[in-house]
Amino acid sequence: MDKKAILAFMHQGTYRPLGYRELAEALGVKPEDEASFSRLIGRLEKKGDIVRTRRDRYGLPDMMNLVKGIISINQRGYGILRPDEMDAEEIFVYGRNLNGAMHMDRVMVRVNQKGRTGQRPEGEVIRAIERANRELVGTFNRTRRLAQVIPDDPRQIYPVYVTVPKRIKVKNGDRVMVEIYSWPDKNKDAEGRVLEVLGEYEDASRDFALVIRKHGLRNEFEERVLAEANKCLQYVSEEECRGRMDLRGNKMVTIDGEDARDLDDAVTIARTQQGYRLGVHIADVSHYVRENSRLDREAYQRATSVYLLDKVLPMLPPELSNRICSLNTGEDRLALSCIMDLNSDAEVVDYELKKSVIRVQERMTYTDVNHLLAGGDTRLETRYADYIEDFQLMWELAQKLKAGRDERGALDFDFPESKVHVDSQGQPTKVIKVERGPGEQLIEEFMIKANETVAGHLYNRRQPFLFRVHEKPGPESLFKLNNVISLYGHKLEAKNLKPADLQKILQGIKGRPEASTVALMMLRSMQHARYTPWPLGHFGLASEYYCHFTSPIRRYPDLVVHRALSRLLEKGEKQAAGDEEQLEKMVLIGEHCSLREMKAEEAERELIALKKVRYIGQYLGDDFEGRVSSVTSFGFFVELENTIEGLVHISSLNDDYYDFNDRAFTLNGRHTGRKFSIGDTVTVKVVRADIAMARVDFELAVIP
Repeated sequence: MDKKAILAFMHQGTYRPLGYRELAEALGVKPEDEASFSRLIGRLEKKGDIVRTRRDRYGLPDMMNLVKGIISINQRGYGILRPDEMDAEEIFVYGRNLNGAMHMDRVMVRVNQKGRTGQRPEGEVIRAIERANRELVGTFNRTRRLAQVIPDDPRQIYPVYVTVPKRIKVKNGDRVMVEIYSWPDKNKDAEGRVLEVLGEYEDASRDFALVIRKHGLRNEFEERVLAEANKCLQYVSEEECRGRMDLRGNKMVTIDGEDARDLDDAVTIARTQQGYRLGVHIADVSHYVRENSRLDREAYQRATSVYLLDKVLPMLPPELSNRICSLNTGEDRLALSCIMDLNSDAEVVDYELKKSVIRVQERMTYTDVNHLLAGGDTRLETRYADYIEDFQLMWELAQKLKAGRDERGALDFDFPESKVHVDSQGQPTKVIKVERGPGEQLIEEFMIKANETVAGHLYNRRQPFLFRVHEKPGPESLFKLNNVISLYGHKLEAKNLKPADLQKILQGIKGRPEASTVALMMLRSMQHARYTPWPLGHFGLASEYYCHFTSPIRRYPDLVVHRALSRLLEKGEKQAAGDEEQLEKMVLIGEHCSLREMKAEEAERELIALKKVRYIGQYLGDDFEGRVSSVTSFGFFVELENTIEGLVHISSLNDDYYDFNDRAFTLNGRHTGRKFSIGDTVTVKVVRADIAMARVDFELAVIP
């Protein structure tokens, strides 16, 4: 008896909760098998696949209006459940109904009220299925009777009451790591023990380690994993080249940032009678990281490389990520190549996917390619004379690819990114805005096209793999977005919403005062992209089929895609479609990788935010010009030219009483008629840089 048999029976049975004996008899469980049957029932209940009622009967969650999923807690105290089921609506959970659920826990929620127009259904957490964080970082506070830790993350809304081992010396205000051993519920608080004192907030050199600990990231590799990595040959043998397309004679380059070490992708270009031949050649990591090996299990647990300013926590040991898997100049490397023939309109008319052996001739940087395309740099033009025409042809093709994506409605918000420079002690020395040039853009376009081509190929051959999906905005997000854009004469229809509908609005308001307001609101209405084995499409890219194929050194889903493609190439196009077990495996991998990606992104954002606060803290009392980036009921946020953002609290606006317009997202003075809107230019004074909260406070230097 297995899980599938039990669930299949319950789905096709009377569709009512069954007693333990009733279920066992219906499934023909023999007395000698009852112990293993009971254990299996227990495991299914623990995972939330089946639910036990108060009367000790078992049923499926949807029998009892229950939904499983991951709950995200807002710092204001409410939760949003993202259901496991494909296409299921998100569920709103009031703080009073969280019943001890913590941020990112997997929980079971009972739906109590259906969603009204533009709103999510409402529910109540019945129980936590799987806790996301057993360890938290927070601030220690001891009173006369008890001690507690207030988590750093405001989304972890429960304080943890703690004991402190005698060997640990801790004082009020210290940042500590706490282990939770008793979880909160509706009737009791969380309890735990202090594991480690992490130091004071003022020490910039500790930021990196603190972020790693806070987000549960993996830093060092175990010796057994390193030993397995060291067994991999650090050169490509002739035996490994057999049966592969030999592309070592092709003129091939990598184009990356100056500080990149793990070079996943190389490109080739040629003009043809039809138009273009574009080659995207990706490191064949799957050749070295075999399924179920120690390397594979470690890569799966990490799921992604994490880039923390000038440091990286790699998914794979450096022996692989920086050496044999990296497409280093002048060295033979194994690859998976996607070679596409495109017509003069940059449409793919034919392609081939091959296992290959390649040799990169030049390691280019975005900066050098941008200078070469701009012209005027004699030194670079002499150094790369043999490649200038190739880069010009690449840029010509990339512009056509971009135009094609624009035509089908792909969204391009193009918000600026920032880069923080730090010294050897972790102290920030410079914060600058990073502009994307032609070099960055052409690589982005080529990778998108390769990802689409591979995804379509695997889908048409019915291979289980992971799509990268990005679903359209949910009803509540779209309702709020319509409230804003209706002020400017626009409206989006929820039914059959297409990315082109949003792009049309963005193009129509380009250069107008409300452009930044609408673009920001659109961006915030978007759902988070994730990995699933189902082709739900990529809304932002306007792609029907999309996957991540181009970065297997740093993303586990790409490695999964490589394995699916390799199996197909090795066994031939007539290979039968994957079975249900493979599909179920993809579901689990997709969920895990999506969550680890979110963790990595949060850690990366948090460290950048912390360094920005440290940097601006050097300028207390100084004035800066900035732009209003968002408006809330408690004030408005201002973004400086270098992308540092701070809050102007409504209490500091002492010239008038200001009301918040939640439709137009403005603050309006009752008596003066002054108005603060997204996109307004203001001059602000830096009044506070709170390192503990990673928050900057501004005040208006001049009230207009």
